[in-house]
Amino acid sequence: MDQRFAKRVRDTQKSFLQRVFKAAADPEMISFAGGFPHKKFFPVEELKEATVRMLDEHGAEALQYSIAEGYLPLREWIAQRYHEKYRITVEPDEILITNGSQQGIDLISRVMLDEGDPLSIESPGYLGALDAFSLYLPRYHAVSMEDDGVNTDMLKQILKKTDVKLFYGVPNFQNPTGITYSEKKRNEVAEIIGSSKTLFVEDDPYGELRFMGDSLFPIKKLIGDRCVLLGSFSKIVAPSLRLGWMCADRHIMKRLVNAKHALDLHTANFTQLIVYRYLVDNNIDDHLETKRVAYLRQRNRMLEMIEEHFPKRVSFTRPEGGLFLWVTLPEGVSSLELFDIAEGKRVLFVPGTPFYPDASGGQNTLRLNFSNTDEKLIETGIKRLAEAMHEMIRKL
Repeated sequence: MDQRFAKRVRDTQKSFLQRVFKAAADPEMISFAGGFPHKKFFPVEELKEATVRMLDEHGAEALQYSIAEGYLPLREWIAQRYHEKYRITVEPDEILITNGSQQGIDLISRVMLDEGDPLSIESPGYLGALDAFSLYLPRYHAVSMEDDGVNTDMLKQILKKTDVKLFYGVPNFQNPTGITYSEKKRNEVAEIIGSSKTLFVEDDPYGELRFMGDSLFPIKKLIGDRCVLLGSFSKIVAPSLRLGWMCADRHIMKRLVNAKHALDLHTANFTQLIVYRYLVDNNIDDHLETKRVAYLRQRNRMLEMIEEHFPKRVSFTRPEGGLFLWVTLPEGVSSLELFDIAEGKRVLFVPGTPFYPDASGGQNTLRLNFSNTDEKLIETGIKRLAEAMHEMIRKL
């Protein structure tokens, strides 16, 4: 029977996250696992008003099929946002509206990757990207992360020796580590990409969630058409809207649109019209500032509790934005084994191994999310996790 399935899915394994989310359904469980924004910041009333006003304005038109590229005024809004915030010139016809930025990763894979093609990705890297890319059976060339971004010496050597088609990275508050590329690293990546044939896929779902430090420019500003830039309304407005976008030059965009049309015709026109109405009628920067202030408090409380309760040999990142921080346990301590103990104490995290291509590393690492849990639950959850760590280390 398995031989009837396509080769690209024949060996697909059940995601570890499925186990995590199933466990999180327990009402007594404290979860630091998912990459969720906090639901208390979802603009429920504003979206309700936007929906009613949009239907009053557009009526049955809002329920009709639309074009694959997406609602033009929404694409114009995105283009204007890039110009105002970063002084990047992106034309509306260089923007494609997608079902979340996750679909953007799938679309660029469909358009660019054949089986066995070389692909570079951060290590550790975004698990959702690894899942999407792996369906197209690439050959991974992992690039390690440093405190200020990707290891550019390693990236340069890989691109020099291998005809890598795509390099995928998350420069702002990287998932899973929370690390941000420094200005120096951004310039180095731009120079390396510019002297190669590689296309940079710059995923930026968290850039608007900087709560400390100075905002840094997208790498696309330096390399233009050599970059496909992904964005998302999931962290800005709400994730269930499933609304994202990708920016690419017209030569690539033509093929992306063809692939998008074959995949699902277009992203829901109804949702696009609602989000556009919401953005026009409300100040998105005020909304984002409320989230930033809260996430900073939650991040700070988690770090304080980690410093107070975790074993002293445990290290961790200190993100300036986003949703995550990364924990490194002492050598020889398995985060997968720790997960079992922690689950018994009613606290969840994501072990580090799934974030590495071919699950080839990170046995003593784990990811924690601070955005989806109030400060009191953070205190309780970190104490539980610390107990599990001390219990496990004592057995070694």
